[in-house]
Amino acid sequence: MFGLKEKWDGKNNMCGIAGFWKNTGLKKEIIIYMTNALSHRGPDDEGYYIDEKSGIALGHRRLSVLDLSPKGNQPMKFDNLIIVYNGEVYNFKEIKKELEKYGYSFDSDSDTEVILKAFHRWGFDCVNKFRGMWAFAIWDKKNKKLILCRDRIGVKPLFWYYKNGLFMFSSELKSFHKHPDFNKELNLMALSLYLQYGYITSPYCIFKYTYKLEPGHFLIINKNGEIKKEQYWDVKKYFLQGIKEKHKWFKKSENEIAEELEEILTESFKLRMVSDVPVGIFLSGGIDSSLVTALLQKEYTTPLKTFTIGFYEKEYNEAHWAKKVAEYLGTEHTELYCTPKEAFEIIPKLPDIYDEPFGDSSGIPTRLVSELAKTKVKVSLSADGGDEQFCGYPRYWVIGNKIRKLSKLPIKGLTSKVLNLLNPQLAFILYTKLKFILPKWTNFRDKYIKLRNVLMYSDIKTQYDISNKYFLYEDLKQLGLKNRFSQLSKLEIEDLNNLDLMMYMDLNTYLPDDLLVKVDRATMSISLEGRDPFLDHKILEYSSRLPIQFKYRNGKGKYILRKILYKYVPKKLIKRPKQGFGVPIYEWFKSELRELYCSYLNKERIKREGIFNSGVVDKLLKDYLEDKGINPHKLWFLFIFELWNERWKVC
Repeated sequence: MFGLKEKWDGKNNMCGIAGFWKNTGLKKEIIIYMTNALSHRGPDDEGYYIDEKSGIALGHRRLSVLDLSPKGNQPMKFDNLIIVYNGEVYNFKEIKKELEKYGYSFDSDSDTEVILKAFHRWGFDCVNKFRGMWAFAIWDKKNKKLILCRDRIGVKPLFWYYKNGLFMFSSELKSFHKHPDFNKELNLMALSLYLQYGYITSPYCIFKYTYKLEPGHFLIINKNGEIKKEQYWDVKKYFLQGIKEKHKWFKKSENEIAEELEEILTESFKLRMVSDVPVGIFLSGGIDSSLVTALLQKEYTTPLKTFTIGFYEKEYNEAHWAKKVAEYLGTEHTELYCTPKEAFEIIPKLPDIYDEPFGDSSGIPTRLVSELAKTKVKVSLSADGGDEQFCGYPRYWVIGNKIRKLSKLPIKGLTSKVLNLLNPQLAFILYTKLKFILPKWTNFRDKYIKLRNVLMYSDIKTQYDISNKYFLYEDLKQLGLKNRFSQLSKLEIEDLNNLDLMMYMDLNTYLPDDLLVKVDRATMSISLEGRDPFLDHKILEYSSRLPIQFKYRNGKGKYILRKILYKYVPKKLIKRPKQGFGVPIYEWFKSELRELYCSYLNKERIKREGIFNSGVVDKLLKDYLEDKGINPHKLWFLFIFELWNERWKVC
């Protein structure tokens, strides 16, 4: 058994990095401005490396959580290599011992030095030894190459830009605005992605010539300006392995598998607890966060600190369940009920927190729970990744079962034609007449159109993709965006079963580009370190090979996780319908925030900007305010874009 803190001899690097490479016109103040733009990610220290002859400049901001020895300062140099790094490699001590056998000596107790010397020893293969999260840049001054790398699943962000001989990289986009040669031209393809999904899928970015480095990738640029990317890890490999070795799994008993998984989870979760300061946990009361809390609390003699945000609107609130779980497990629990006023105070900050348009409204409570946690801890764990690995979203089996069955009916073609013939407006009128005996759908018209579109296709990946969209292709066309680009184009999908296929899609898109963006920016915006215990690659590689029967059974997801959790928490505290972590957008924006919508989506304002069809936006707003079946997320996405555009003023 352990006390609350485990001693960690390394140097924390939950920070911000930035840099640029241009053969002419290097000015020291530029890298200082770029790095200072990330001061919220690292308010405690800063460092720079400048080589005027080569035109390279690197910057680093540090958030001090662990060993504060100046020997671990960045940028760090060894031989011909210089590194700036954001993240944590939890197993760095093991790697350090291995390197010492090869004759390497160490001046610090930092994982930065281990990463640098591991790269010196093994080159690109060094990342195969790392367990953790990272984004780093290494300047090879001998060979005049700059190497960027991002962790396997994309916990830590890394943007890059290249135009007219200027290459830049940074943890956040706001650094690029500090370089005088940054071109802020709107990328309409990325804008269409944002309106469809509420986020922009990597490698794309809201600005032209600007990209996100994909998870599990290296990027290398040489002195001639030639860029290449190399992928070093892909979860697809393990899904395919699972198909090949399926028979081996069923030689084990269910209890054996549960015990095996629990051991992997516990070991991975404990790795995220190493710290010289108190560590907290975001506890929603759902399966994933309750499991993280339960498996960790049983390892510690001192109560863990848990934090929850609640809402006074009953259908959005899970705080009372989180409190019951916390009481049962004996954690030191803190909760805050969010009022519209508290949420409204966050809204003007969203463009600065997220840099590019980001439509996930749960970014608001995530920032609020981060502020709550920051009052007592400097590090907090979240539980993202459980749904995408263990079939936790109801949409998986709705699409995988109900829609697939409907699609296979002989009348499928006729059904879609009939749906197509029935005008959505007429369908909405019929719905309003029968609403007293039907479910309350504030976005009936959009649901109707989406169902019609889904039934026009037979392949599961397209059906699932459409089901996750907010603005459909016909919506984009009406708005004036003719780009029919989809995030499907980035995925090479093998022959997986329906449920695994959808999980694979989310692991490559929704998880890294929405959920992890949300948590990273919300926590780091107030200098709180966030960690994701479910995203250890040992867990991902195990869960991806695991047969679907252990993830989804009898109409419920997370079967094997439930089996483990129920050993520590009673079923009655967990067994309830899944509830998303969102905010009451519909209720708030029909009342308290009505004026904001009307101001930012004003017809004259939209017309003056010239990006969207002002008449279409005006009609959307009026239909929404008059309860005519419009998805409230559509108005939120447009509002957030306008808020962002006002802050960053694109060309």
